[in-house]
Amino acid sequence: MGSLFIYLKDYKKETILAPLFKMLEASFELMVPLVMAAVIDVGIAGKDRLYIIKMCLVLIALGLIGLVCSITAQYFSARAAAGFGTGVRHALFVHIQELTFTDMDTLGSSTLITRMTSDINQAQSGVNLMLRLFLRSPFIVFGAMIMAFTVDAEAALIFVVVIPLLSVVVFGLMLITMPLYRKVQSNLDKILLTTRENLSGVRVIRAFNKQEPETERFERENRTLTDAQKFAGRISGLMNPLTYVIVNGGIIALIYAGAIRVDAGNLSQGQVVALINYMSQILVELVKLANLIITVTKAAACAKRIQSVLSVRPDMECGSRTWTEAGEESRTGIDRTAAVSSQAAVEFSHVSLTYRGAGGESLSDINFRAEKGQIIGVIGGTGSGKSSLVNLIPRFYDATRGEIRIFGAGIKEYEPDSLRSHIGVVPQKAVLFKGTIRENLRWGNEDATEEELEEALCLSQAKEFVDAKAEGLDFQIEQGGQNLSGGQKQRLTIARALVRKPEILILDDSASALDYATDAALREAIVGMRKRPTVFLVSQRAASVQYADQIIVLDDGRMAGIGTHDHLIKTCPEYQEIYYSQFPEEEVSNG
Repeated sequence: MGSLFIYLKDYKKETILAPLFKMLEASFELMVPLVMAAVIDVGIAGKDRLYIIKMCLVLIALGLIGLVCSITAQYFSARAAAGFGTGVRHALFVHIQELTFTDMDTLGSSTLITRMTSDINQAQSGVNLMLRLFLRSPFIVFGAMIMAFTVDAEAALIFVVVIPLLSVVVFGLMLITMPLYRKVQSNLDKILLTTRENLSGVRVIRAFNKQEPETERFERENRTLTDAQKFAGRISGLMNPLTYVIVNGGIIALIYAGAIRVDAGNLSQGQVVALINYMSQILVELVKLANLIITVTKAAACAKRIQSVLSVRPDMECGSRTWTEAGEESRTGIDRTAAVSSQAAVEFSHVSLTYRGAGGESLSDINFRAEKGQIIGVIGGTGSGKSSLVNLIPRFYDATRGEIRIFGAGIKEYEPDSLRSHIGVVPQKAVLFKGTIRENLRWGNEDATEEELEEALCLSQAKEFVDAKAEGLDFQIEQGGQNLSGGQKQRLTIARALVRKPEILILDDSASALDYATDAALREAIVGMRKRPTVFLVSQRAASVQYADQIIVLDDGRMAGIGTHDHLIKTCPEYQEIYYSQFPEEEVSNG
C-alpha cells in the first residue's frame, strides 16, 4: 500500500494535522483517570463538594476540548482520504486508457472495474482510519502504561505482561487474515464477471432459456464468496473475545494486587480506580486497533491489487513521428525511401500476429499493398483472421513478425494518437454512448459543423431515419443504443467514423445488419466521396466486396488469394467456395 501514498502528496498538511489533533485528543483522555483519582481521594474522601464540582468542570472541559480535537482530526483525515481516493482513481483510469488491447484482454474488464470501484473505496477507508487511529491507539496503549507507572510502578507491571499478550493476538490474527481477504477479493472478481456477463447477455440467456443454469452458477460462485468471507470473518471474530479475555484477566489481577496494596497502605482507592481506568482504556483502544488492522488489512490487499494494474507497463513502444511530418517528408523528398513508398496508403510485408497466450499464429505471412483511395475488400470464413488484420492498421495490436508501413513510414514510428486521428474505425459490434445523436457523432470530430454532420449522415444512409425523429440530431440515445435497431446503430457508427474525414476508413463487418439495398447504397456513396479515403471493407458477403479494387481472401490466418473479383473467381478455390455458396445459380449457369 505504501507505493500508493504518493497520491497523498497534495495533502501533506492534512496528513500531519489529522493524527496531530488525534494525539491531542488522546492526551486529554489520558488525564481523565488522574482527575477521577483526585475526585475520589480528595473530594469524596474529604467530603469537599466544592472540590468535586471543580474537578467535574475540569472533566467537562477535557471532554469538550477532546471533542473539538476529534472533529478537527476527522475533517482533515476525511479530506486527505477523499483526495487520496480521487488521485488513485484518476491515475488508474488514465493508466487503463494507456493499456494496449493485449493488456486489456489479459487483465479482463471485470477485474479492472473491481479495481476502479470497490478496491479504491476500501483503500480510501483504510487511509481514513489510519490517519485517525493508527497513531492514536498505540499512543493511548503505551501512554496508559506509562501513566500507570506514574501512579504505582509495582501494580503497573501487570500492564507489561498484558500489552505484549494483546500484541501477539492482534498481529498474529492480522498475518493470518491478510491472505484470506485477498482470496475474498479474488472471488468478488468472479462474481462481478458473472454479473456483467448476465446483464450484457440477458437476451441470449432468455433466448436459450438458460436462466436456471445461470442462476445456479451465480449461486455457486456467491456461495464460494460467502464461505470465504465467513472463514475470514471467523478468524477476525476471534480478535474481540481474545482481547477481552486478556484485558479482563489483567483487570482481575489489577484489582487483586490493588486490594493488597490498599490494605497495606501503599496505594489509595482513587489510584486503584485510575489504574483500572487505564486498563479499560487499553481494552477499548486495542479493540479499535484490532478493527483498524482488519480494515487496513483489507485495504492493503486492495492496494496491492490496484498496484498490480498500475505496474503493468504497456508493451507497445510509441514512436515520435506525426502524421503531418510523414506527409511533408513524402511531398518534399526529405526521406527518399519514404517518398517512394508513400504512394501506398497501407503496406503489409510478411506480417504475422500471435495473440498473447495463444497456441499458434492468428495471421501468417500477410503481404499486400493498398494504394491511396483504393477500396480493399477482406473476406474469409469465420475465424480466418479478418478482424485481426484490420486491427493491426490503427495499431490496436502489434505484429509479432514483419513490417507495416502507413504512407511510407513504419507504423511503429508514428505517435499512436496522431496515427489514429487519421483513421476511422467502425468495429464489428456497434457501440454508441448515452447522449444525443449529435454528441455521438462528434466523437469523430468534436469541432464538426452541422453541415459536416449532415454530410456524414447522408453518406452512411442514416439521414432518413434521423430526420424521421422529432428531435433530429438531438434525439437521446439510451445506454448502448438500446432504443435503436441494429441497422440504425451500424449506420450511426459509420457516420461517426466519416465525420472524422479519415485518410483510412476501416469497416469491420459493420454493415451486417443492413439490407442489400442499403449496403449497396452505402458502398456507392463512399465510392462517390469527393476525397475518398483508403477503405478496408471486411464482410462475409461476397456482394459487398466484389467491386473492390483488391480483394484479400483469408483462410485460417493465411492469404489464400488477392486480386479483383474476376481474377479470384477464376484462380482462388476459397473465394469460389464463398461466392458460389451465396450465388449458387451463377455456378449452375457457369457449369
